[in-house]
Amino acid sequence: MFTFIAFSLALCFLLEANSPWLEWLVSPWVLYGGLAVALACVVALVIDKGFARVWHDLYASSVLLVWYAYWQPLFKDDTPVFFAYALYFVFMAAFVELFFIGRRDNIDKEVLRQLQTLAQNLKIKSWMIMLLILYSLDLLEHYLLFPVVMTLLMLRYALSTYLEVEAVKKPSSRQGRDGVKH
Repeated sequence: MFTFIAFSLALCFLLEANSPWLEWLVSPWVLYGGLAVALACVVALVIDKGFARVWHDLYASSVLLVWYAYWQPLFKDDTPVFFAYALYFVFMAAFVELFFIGRRDNIDKEVLRQLQTLAQNLKIKSWMIMLLILYSLDLLEHYLLFPVVMTLLMLRYALSTYLEVEAVKKPSSRQGRDGVKH
């Protein structure tokens, strides 16, 4: 989720510097363009799970732009919620990337088995959470719902990415003495 981290940091910087670019971020082009990219990522994730990391990253980045473009005109210019949420997303995404996905080699087999069981029994898919995020953008009176559901998406992303990499790493049990698969 490095693109998402970069977008969140850029938004923090633009907000803190009171940049003239902020006016462009509330334009209809950003709102509808980001919404189109987000919906395309949901469809792409359902169809092609091979690039799940890319779809999650693009989705989170585009939803961040949609969130700012949709919510900012409804609040005062000095509302700290935009800076605080963007900074929270930076820390949360960095934590997930560095301490969960980045340290997947340090986990034992029992914990891995429990995570696989959890993932198999988990009925909520990433695309469902993505649709819930889009719905939460319209619930302005429940302003805490958006970061909570984004956090849920990041945790679901971490779980699926971790287990996806582990499934690729598993060697085949059918190898001959020469180490070649038969």
